[in-house]
Amino acid sequence: MTQLIARGHQLRIDPARVNADLLIVNTCGFIHDAMEESINVLLEAIEARNAGRIKKIMAMGCLVQRYRKDLQTELPEVDDWFGVDELAGLLKSLGSEFNPELLNQRIHSTPRHYAYLKISEGCNRNCAFCAIPAIRGKYVSRSIEDLVSEAKFLASKGVRELILIAQDLSYYGRDRYRKSMLLPLLNQLEEITGIEWIRLHYAYPNDVNSQLIKKIASSEKICNYLDIPVQHISNRMLRKMKRGISKERTQSLIQQLREEIPNLSLRTTLLVGHPGETDRDFEELRAFVEQVRFDRLGIFTYSPEEGTYADTHYEDDVPDEIKQERLSILMETQQKISAGLNQEKVGKQLKVLIDRKEGNYYVGRSEYDSPEVDPEILVTSEHRQLRNGRFYQVKITAFSDYDLFGTVDF
Repeated sequence: MTQLIARGHQLRIDPARVNADLLIVNTCGFIHDAMEESINVLLEAIEARNAGRIKKIMAMGCLVQRYRKDLQTELPEVDDWFGVDELAGLLKSLGSEFNPELLNQRIHSTPRHYAYLKISEGCNRNCAFCAIPAIRGKYVSRSIEDLVSEAKFLASKGVRELILIAQDLSYYGRDRYRKSMLLPLLNQLEEITGIEWIRLHYAYPNDVNSQLIKKIASSEKICNYLDIPVQHISNRMLRKMKRGISKERTQSLIQQLREEIPNLSLRTTLLVGHPGETDRDFEELRAFVEQVRFDRLGIFTYSPEEGTYADTHYEDDVPDEIKQERLSILMETQQKISAGLNQEKVGKQLKVLIDRKEGNYYVGRSEYDSPEVDPEILVTSEHRQLRNGRFYQVKITAFSDYDLFGTVDF
């Protein structure tokens, strides 16, 4: 977006009001639901062009990377197609050239006070169910210098919360520096004036070590929040998924995290209905969720992804209705856990970052909540208007299954 604006294009990010000379759709090719959503957006774009609201359509991203030829055949109305690493080609098609001097500058598509900082591309893991290595290639770390430069730029534009993302944070640096460099990166990001929260997403459990745990526990800026997707807990399923970790190691890691970071908000992702998952495997997973009481939990059902190990070596032998039933059971289990954890917060004071206002409430998050994926805190203030992107001390007064309610007293 920065490159386009620098070349004189006017940019608008507003899916609800599509009226443009050119619409660029960035697609996802990770799981079936995301692919279906991407195709539906392209179909809506074609309808908008037929209605005269768009002159030209381009598609880019992961879905194009995987299925370019099929998409070109099925959707000839789309004018041009670009994969995941073809920004220069897209710009050239518009009569522009890529400007490397703009590489670490950003146009915000999120509220201005928080931003995602992607520290790498690709993945070197070989999980049986995952197509990401086939789409985005091997793990490629960005340099610490580039990341710090981009983070400083974001801070200068008002960003207060950096959300570090990658396919695997814990692998950062091994390809470029021949050793893990996540801690040195965090050390430099902590020094940036204006950044108050640093949040860590998607750390593969195998490489979450004692040094990282101690860093989170001791840092004033790194949120007491960690996202470690465990996917399953049955040793049998972990082997079939090619996760490279055991139930015992996973349980030991969670115990260490909880002991050394007592107020940690622990988020994970689980996959149900993977080929070979039996009722016994699922019951082991359900009991694990009940025992661990994750603060945040995302659950997906397995869908066969073309070219993955699971797709080529296993039969998709768990019926869809069983997959959905297992997902529902885990969601009901987590709903009760979430309500219980929220109830424990009533009466406490939390530092809250305000994201927006909806109706009578200001909507914000504590360090234990990531935007888009986690619950929110609905805040009232009788004596003063609150400002988006500012931090406030909020007293929690009530709770629902997922969200909290609080007040600001001045």
